[in-house]
Amino acid sequence: MTKPSRKPRLRNRYVLIGDLLVIVISVMGSFALRLDVGELPFYSPAIWVMAGVALLIKTPTYYFFGLYRRMWIYASVNELKLIAFAVTTASVAASGVMLLLLSAEFIRPGMPRSALGIDWLLSLVLIGGSRFALRILAEQGSVSSNGDGHKALIIGAGDAGALVVREMQRTDKISYRPIGFLDDDAAKQKQEIYGVPIIGRLDDLARVLENHQVDEVIFAIPSLPGKFVREAADTCRKADVPFRTMPGIYELLGGKINVSRLRNVDITDLLRRPPARTNEKLLGASLKGKRVLVTGAGGSIGSELCRQISRWGAEEVILLGHGENSIFEALIELKEDYPTIKFTPVIADIRHADRLERIFAKYQPQIIFHAAAHKHVPLMEARTNIEEAITNNVLGTQRLVDAALGSDIERLVMISTDKAVSPSNVYGATKRLAEMLVLDAAKQKSRAFTVVRFGNVLGSRGSIIPRFKRQISLGGPVTITHPDMERFFMTIPEAVHLVLQAAAMGEGGETFVLNMGEPVSILGLAKDLIRLSGLEPDEDIEIEITGIRPGEKMTEILWEAETSYDQTEHPDIFQLDGDEKLGHAPLFELVRRLDTFSRQGAADAIVSSLDEHVPGAEIKNPR
Repeated sequence: MTKPSRKPRLRNRYVLIGDLLVIVISVMGSFALRLDVGELPFYSPAIWVMAGVALLIKTPTYYFFGLYRRMWIYASVNELKLIAFAVTTASVAASGVMLLLLSAEFIRPGMPRSALGIDWLLSLVLIGGSRFALRILAEQGSVSSNGDGHKALIIGAGDAGALVVREMQRTDKISYRPIGFLDDDAAKQKQEIYGVPIIGRLDDLARVLENHQVDEVIFAIPSLPGKFVREAADTCRKADVPFRTMPGIYELLGGKINVSRLRNVDITDLLRRPPARTNEKLLGASLKGKRVLVTGAGGSIGSELCRQISRWGAEEVILLGHGENSIFEALIELKEDYPTIKFTPVIADIRHADRLERIFAKYQPQIIFHAAAHKHVPLMEARTNIEEAITNNVLGTQRLVDAALGSDIERLVMISTDKAVSPSNVYGATKRLAEMLVLDAAKQKSRAFTVVRFGNVLGSRGSIIPRFKRQISLGGPVTITHPDMERFFMTIPEAVHLVLQAAAMGEGGETFVLNMGEPVSILGLAKDLIRLSGLEPDEDIEIEITGIRPGEKMTEILWEAETSYDQTEHPDIFQLDGDEKLGHAPLFELVRRLDTFSRQGAADAIVSSLDEHVPGAEIKNPR
């Protein structure tokens, strides 16, 4: 059992008592340093008046600046700046009062003015020194029992790596002992951080593992590209050394970096890219203090939208969805993480126009993120479910847009998919129609309605990664449909982060496409995941090829070849030109017919209409 940490704890009321003593000592010291010992009794009236003035002014000033609300065992450079500013302000105020008293000849026989400056210097040293003495005592009092703990090699000698090492040294909750850093920065070589040496570059990992006793490797570069994580993980696996990592930059948004956030390397680390630039001013202006409604708020994308929207200080987040369990779970998590934000759960179906109108009238949302959709391709390809894809993805979007047009909505953002481009399945075709409905409304009514399109996200419900993990846990086989199949991938936090960036830039009628990087081989993804599980593909876990399913493509695209695009102010977001293909009247005639066919359960008529009218559609007969 881990023993509790024995850091010295000093209540701030004792710090206050100490400050009262320090203030008096500082005043007396300033006179003692300025005058000869024999002159001190002569100036004793001025000493006591100045001590009284200092006590009356300095103590409230220190309180005003928060010097009694800090945990000084964690004092840093920021606290040092605060102390300097508070002491200077208090000394200037006290000196001003003393000079007024002297000019009024209230104090006789007066005093040397230079004592005021000396008092400021002494106060700065004594007030700052007393607080940093607490920090030093805390460091000495928290001697960790990690001397015989796991020997950890830290990859990355930046801020994150330094914090990891500092936490290891400060706590006895985790049995780690850092033995060295690896970092590619030439200026850091042969230097030390908190007494831990930098012993090489990233390329030296294999050599260090061979020549040093290393019990665990920790990747402490949250922005380290996936290529380097993959190579380092392979090196550790060959040396039979466990490895863990800091979360990626998008997972750290709004969080704290410490050892407790370390986790095993997973597939998202192998695919991560350098962090995207954030325009915080633009994001803050678009979300802070707003009432934001998210449809599909219980889903993977919807719930992450709610988290990141909350981080930017929305006034109220309305979680709309028809799955009560997922909404309830998302609500509990959000309330715990963001207690100052108002969250309103609404169980509703976007297909019910009257219900949507009442919701909009009651809660008056200002911004809408539309993430609700039936998304699983094989399910939507089944003849029994085709009408559901129409009513939810197409008609539901139309009714949401109509409700937004009837309300004072500032902005509507629809979440779309790469499967909407030249769709080969019902799901993709319905999402393309939903895109056109949003863009048509923006054009017809001059509203700030936009579409954001991206590819697959890692770890969403029912997606490929959870399925692979389940198959590996059962001993295999891992099934893929074709060895050459590729997909675009992005982590959920990264995708949502860029969605919010795009939404903040939209003025109305734009189709934004996220930069998904290079397509990823599904076969390669399966092999990486098997290796991350400590197994070898085709030896411990078999990979089975099952054949392409109805509606699947070998690879996806983010826009048609003939579509032009422009770079936006954000390097990872593109804007398509003229992506809305159907005119207003033909679009609504198509939607009207699809509505009729869905009521009749006419699956073949639905597929024929989609195939004929949706741009680039080539939908095969569903099963």
